[in-house]
Parts: sequence; C-alpha cells; structure tokens
Amino acid sequence: LPDTEFVALVIQQPNFFGQLEDVDRLTDLAHARGALVIASVNPLSLAILKPPGEWGETGADIVCGDGQSLGIPMSSGGPSYGFMATRMAHVRQLPGRICGKTIDMNGNPGFTLTLQAREQHIRRGKATSNICTNQGLLVTASTIYMSIVGQTGLIDAAIASAENTRQLVEQTSQLDFVQARFPGSYFHEAVLKIDRPIQDVCAHFLQNQVLPGLHLGQYFPELEDCLLVCATEKRTPEEITHYCQLLGEL
Repeated sequence: LPDTEFVALVIQQPNFFGQLEDVDRLTDLAHARGALVIASVNPLSLAILKPPGEWGETGADIVCGDGQSLGIPMSSGGPSYGFMATRMAHVRQLPGRICGKTIDMNGNPGFTLTLQAREQHIRRGKATSNICTNQGLLVTASTIYMSIVGQTGLIDAAIASAENTRQLVEQTSQLDFVQARFPGSYFHEAVLKIDRPIQDVCAHFLQNQVLPGLHLGQYFPELEDCLLVCATEKRTPEEITHYCQLLGEL
C-alpha cells in the first residue's frame, strides 16, 4: 500500500480482470493504517467465497455491489440495482432504507425495514437517496429468485459459472495463438491474450451473433490484444464449444 495517508481502501473481489485479490492481507494492512475497508463484490461469488465480514482479522467495514446476478436479466443493458451493507458504527450514515433482521410472532427469522427516513419526501433539497419503484420491483424479483433457488441453488450457480469459464479458458488455450493473460485464481471471468487483430476477432464473433467478450485495449493500451471473457451458469457445453470453434476459424 502507498506511504501516503488515505481514509479508505476499496477492494474489488473479484477484480476488474476477474482475478481474486489477497483480501485478508489487504484488509489487515488498511486497518493497520487506520483506514476503512470498502468491499465491492459480486454477490453470486459470495456463495462460494469468503464473505467480506470475515476478511482479515476484523472484516470489511462497508460492502457494496450490483444485484444483477441475482435473477435480474440484462434487458438491453438494464436496469439493475445496487446494494450496500455496513457495520453498525456506520449505519446511520447510510442513505435510503435499511433492512434489519428480526423475529416474527411465530419465532421465525425475517427481515424488515428498520430505518426508513424517506428523506426524499421530507427534505428533498438535502436528500442523499431516491429509491424509486423501478428499483423496488427489481429487489422484489431478486427476493423471489433467491427464495426459489435457495442457498444450495446459489452455490450450484456459482460453481457452474466457475466451471464453465474454466472450460472456456482450457479449450481456447489449446489454440496456439491464445493463452491466459494472468496467472492466479479467478471466479468466472478471465483474460485471454489473442495473437490476432482483436477488431477482426470481435467482428467475426458478432457476425455469428456471439458476444466475444470485453476488449480491454479500450481501457488499457498495453492489453490491446486481450479479451475479458465470462461464461455464467446459463452457458451450455455446446455454446462454449461453439465459441472455441469460432475463435479457431481465425
């Protein structure tokens, strides 16, 4: 970590390239410097990875992420919703509605809105949040999805995503002009280095109505020959083989 002072360290897990960070070490280093740790996570990955509350000696302080992987299809780019959680010390600094865990009259655990200032109604000029019906519907859809698949289903989906991407990387790496760009562990995204003009690769895939992946050169010039690929639990072995066949045609 840098020698300069900082108030918080944001750790994305998995990171932008799909790699898994050494979250325990990073969390402890940040806390030793008196900084907060903010975890940016893929919720599906948490079905099989260590939760942020257990990172390092004392865990992350704030956790946020996107709920898209919890049963929200990307309909032409969206919409989606975000989530945020924090330790009790910071709860009253959070905007919007806070969900708390409670017990119903039959002794069963449940969740309820415990802090709900609805500040956009009472002081709109100073409001820090605006939760609209659209996001409310998406959260309801995710709640139904998680209730149906359950804990075991989420674990199965996470494992299937990880295995599908490993199959994709393994099959594409058999081509002599393709190799995995970064060593180390990953969840369900990986970077492929392709010794072919990436523009031609992307054009060929799109002509065959297949998404090739994210061209990383537009973000990092040194990765001009790289694609970030992902195969979720929805992809079939036939689709993965088809992807590799299209790449092999180049």
